[in-house]
Amino acid sequence: MNNQKQQKPTLTGQRFKTRKRDEKERFDPSQFQESIVQGLNQTGTDLVAVAKFLDASGGKLDYRRYAETLFDILVAGGMLAPGGTLSDDMIRTDYCLFTAQEDLETMQAYAQVFNKLIRRYKYLEKGFEEEIKKLLLFLKGFTESERNKLAMLTGILLANGDISASILTSLYNENLVKEGVSAAFAVKLFKSWINEKDINSVATNLRKVGMDNRLMELFPANKRSCEHFSKYFTDAGLKELSDFARNQQTIGARKELQKELQEMMAQGESQKEIIVFITEEMKKAGLSEQTMIGIIWTSVMSTVEWNKKEELVTEQAIKHLKQYSSLLKNFTKQGLSELSLLLKIQEYCYDNIHFMKAFQKIVLLLYKVDVLSEEAILKWYTEAHIAKGRSVFLEQMKKFVEWLKNAEEESESEEEEEEAD
Repeated sequence: MNNQKQQKPTLTGQRFKTRKRDEKERFDPSQFQESIVQGLNQTGTDLVAVAKFLDASGGKLDYRRYAETLFDILVAGGMLAPGGTLSDDMIRTDYCLFTAQEDLETMQAYAQVFNKLIRRYKYLEKGFEEEIKKLLLFLKGFTESERNKLAMLTGILLANGDISASILTSLYNENLVKEGVSAAFAVKLFKSWINEKDINSVATNLRKVGMDNRLMELFPANKRSCEHFSKYFTDAGLKELSDFARNQQTIGARKELQKELQEMMAQGESQKEIIVFITEEMKKAGLSEQTMIGIIWTSVMSTVEWNKKEELVTEQAIKHLKQYSSLLKNFTKQGLSELSLLLKIQEYCYDNIHFMKAFQKIVLLLYKVDVLSEEAILKWYTEAHIAKGRSVFLEQMKKFVEWLKNAEEESESEEEEEEAD
């Protein structure tokens, strides 16, 4: 038997170096630029012809590699150097966005050119957004007229969904903000956006990219207030934008206030301390009692881990709400505030299925501790209720409402008798 260890087979032979296929070409956009410039010079100001030329050229020219060059030429007439100036050593054209007429109709026509180009060559979409971001950073290098045209075009493109609102992050550049360029540019941009669609389009798209609460950043830190923002954009004819920003600030303040309230309740702060805190915050944020009672209700109901059994959750809720009756009473001094609270209770009991049968008992408790008046309950029952769980809750309240009405009639009869005497 051969005890020697068998050697593993090895590969032998000459090793060849593999040759790289598809070597990257040196980046040389001059020939590409020359083709685009010549085409634009031939089509001139006929934007329909420009769109056709760009569509046809995409089959012959490498748009994917030279996307930035292509967009630089269409916007500025030639390749842009860092900062926004045109490169001296490159061929350029006089037929581009920056040399076009400064009016909305012309900018809409240019938007169509870009729209058709990107729809035809889908891969240009990302490069186009990057180009717009870059152009916004170069704003100081452009003339006021060039900035205006770019702003109008950007607003139209945003309105039509050709680019994402995330490109607006470029406007928060410190130098642009400090010198007032960002705010001035934003005025033209939002005007054309709203003209093309409406303020709802602006709101929806800003929320989508988490920028609905960042509009104040268009101003330096020392001018970042609701008052300054409101005056600046209202004076510029954009009251709907200033109203939107103010509303967003209020929503932000409400969320923060609710969070602080919940923390105070969780830490066992006294209701007197909580009432003082709420009163001060209401003044600061300019919140009404009707708005505040909704925040208080949500905060109160968020501090408990509720039982999942219907028969136990009602008892738990009554016990919990009794503790906060003085807090609720302090912010339901107006009839409208009582109605606001009733609607919040209705919505809460509907949205939280285990509370469906608890509605009547919660309302009855708050009536007994003078948080809700009979007038508010009757108004809610007859006309002010909302659709959520309406038939269930009205049925629950039917006997109690009948009792209230009878008590009210008896009281009126007694008053009439006293007057007669």
